[in-house]
Amino acid sequence: MSASPKILLVESDAELRRELADQLRLHEGFAVEQAGGAREARACLRRESFDAILIAARLPDGDGAALCRALRAEGVRCPIFLILEGDQKAGTAGAAGLEVDGYIARPVRLAALMAQLRAHLAPFDRAQSASFPIGPYCFQPARKLLLRGEQQIRLTEKEAALLEYLCRMGDRPVPRAVLLGAVWGYGAEVSTRTLETHIYRLRQKLKPEPGQHQLLVTEPEGYRLVRSP
Repeated sequence: MSASPKILLVESDAELRRELADQLRLHEGFAVEQAGGAREARACLRRESFDAILIAARLPDGDGAALCRALRAEGVRCPIFLILEGDQKAGTAGAAGLEVDGYIARPVRLAALMAQLRAHLAPFDRAQSASFPIGPYCFQPARKLLLRGEQQIRLTEKEAALLEYLCRMGDRPVPRAVLLGAVWGYGAEVSTRTLETHIYRLRQKLKPEPGQHQLLVTEPEGYRLVRSP
């Protein structure tokens, strides 16, 4: 497997496909190949192999579940994830014998998708033990912990997801809409007030050294993490 995992994204909605591919490339470092349907996906698979495949359940030229079954029958062994429509449930998007490694519900939540990908891709074994220095703290996303000397500060799932996303963005401000989409899912009915509440709670846990500026800064565009004040 390559240092940057290669993902095949099979999705008929061009705008959603580009948006999700950009998220995986820019913020997770994946190499993403896009296909708009089953035929295009097969053409991609003839050219190269992939570390994981994401397939929409409904495609313009076939059924996503049928494509999954066909790929397994043809010997494709990499993890395959089926992206379900809003009216579908896991395990009902195809006939018996469908061998998928996971189901992704719409709206696609990047944090939930990454959790499944990390569980199946070997390069992310290292990421599970990754840590990020933030001022006087050491942030361990997998454990949802902020460490400061002997002190351990526990984070909620959403707090940890927010903080990890901000860490991966470096010192760039992240728009509120991007954070909402990445952590709660695009199209989710969550207000900016929810985001502001979580940011406030994170600030209470991320206290800077005496005399130093805040580690989590509000910008006109959104929020920015100051990891080395």
